[in-house]
Amino acid sequence: MTPSGTNPAASGSAAWAAAWELLLPAASAPARARGRSLQAALREAVRSGRLVPGTRLPSSRELAADLEVSRGLVTEAYEQLTAEGYLRSGRGAGTWVGGAARAAHPRARDLAPRSLDTRADFLPGTPDLSLFPRAAWAAAQRGVLAELPHHTLGYPDPRGLPRLRTALAELLVRRRGVVADPERVLVVSGVAQATTLLGFVLHARGMRTIGVEDPGSPEHDALYTSAGIGTVPLPLDDEGLAAGPLRDSGVRAVVTTPAHQFPSGIAYSARRRAELLDWARSVDGLVVEDDYDGDFRYDRAPVGALQGLDPEHVAYTGSVSKSLAPGLRLGWLLVPASLTEEVVERKRTMDLGNPVVDQALLARFIERGDYDRQLRRCQRAYRERRDTLVAALEEHFPGTRVSGIAAGLHAIAALPLRYGPPDHFLERVAAAGVAVRPVSDFAQTPAEEESVRLVLGYAHVSPTRIREGVRLMAAAVGARWAGG
Repeated sequence: MTPSGTNPAASGSAAWAAAWELLLPAASAPARARGRSLQAALREAVRSGRLVPGTRLPSSRELAADLEVSRGLVTEAYEQLTAEGYLRSGRGAGTWVGGAARAAHPRARDLAPRSLDTRADFLPGTPDLSLFPRAAWAAAQRGVLAELPHHTLGYPDPRGLPRLRTALAELLVRRRGVVADPERVLVVSGVAQATTLLGFVLHARGMRTIGVEDPGSPEHDALYTSAGIGTVPLPLDDEGLAAGPLRDSGVRAVVTTPAHQFPSGIAYSARRRAELLDWARSVDGLVVEDDYDGDFRYDRAPVGALQGLDPEHVAYTGSVSKSLAPGLRLGWLLVPASLTEEVVERKRTMDLGNPVVDQALLARFIERGDYDRQLRRCQRAYRERRDTLVAALEEHFPGTRVSGIAAGLHAIAALPLRYGPPDHFLERVAAAGVAVRPVSDFAQTPAEEESVRLVLGYAHVSPTRIREGVRLMAAAVGARWAGG
């Protein structure tokens, strides 16, 4: 069957004939759904471009006869789509496709970061997602759904569920040595939201610049810029953020990773931590402590959080992105009393609170000891992979200095000069299918480097793949660059 029985052009145009197949399923839909189906089919024909603007549609009588449906059904569809702007009509002039709609080609793209198609991936920042505790998480979810009162499914406290804030406060006091009042703990969707929240509040207070470590996390610049705050790169030395340049910079807030600096891997010395806090007190400023991997310590006792020394001048943030999975989008922010009210209000207007079920689930996971068990499991796996990486580098790149290995999920490998220059090394390694990033990628102040210094992420790579990846790198540079 075709429009007007035999000739598609008799009902309008070739465009109408091309859209005809979209209407046929509507005619055979159940009686109660037939009208909605016809409207949806016509709407989709216009949106998809099968019915282009200016196409004349058949009369309601003709279309009803062709589809073998009631004329009232077609008339109602025409009237509805005319009201919505998809069609237009005039007395005695027929019904036409309007010009308001534009052809759309709906396609759900996935913009999530994906692992590169490489033979070995040493890019830093990713945990082993196969270690996610699916069984324990599912059990916690069943328990939460069974016990969660109905009223808690409404809009939550923008700071987060009291149960989770209490669990987080106890966890962070025990594991990271912070000073944590549940009233000043905010549940956030990761460190990125915590950073943006602080940026908006500091901007509202008149602040326009904030210091960042150089080298440091490339995300800080974009996040603070989105809040209207520029970043000032500040150099590091062997003890942490250099005190002199910080004082001379004129900033009144600075972002730090003192427990395990990213990417260098150093822990701020006790002297430098004291100097940093003295600076904050002298300018009535703020230190933002990003404790991105604070739970992963291998060869020594964990370095306590800087916030524990002065909670009124340090805002502390962390998340489960490295311990569980970044896709959970769950983190925390501890703020000084002077900022709490403003940060909470900004959080309320930003998102009205994080998902209640997810918050209750994480609270239960922490309360029952599952989170601590997960951390111990990850620590065992990551320590083995770190040791494997160090041994493989010693075997294939003798003379390499490896640092930053007492904690975290990555190491710094400084190769001997004979493996340079860096650009040649990186070209050859990339051609061999090995993904690596040099330390220079994380520096805001460009500097000429004679030797190759790499930031090697190992947590997401199995021991076998680590050994193979390092072997591939060695084979790629070969005797020419090894000086052999």
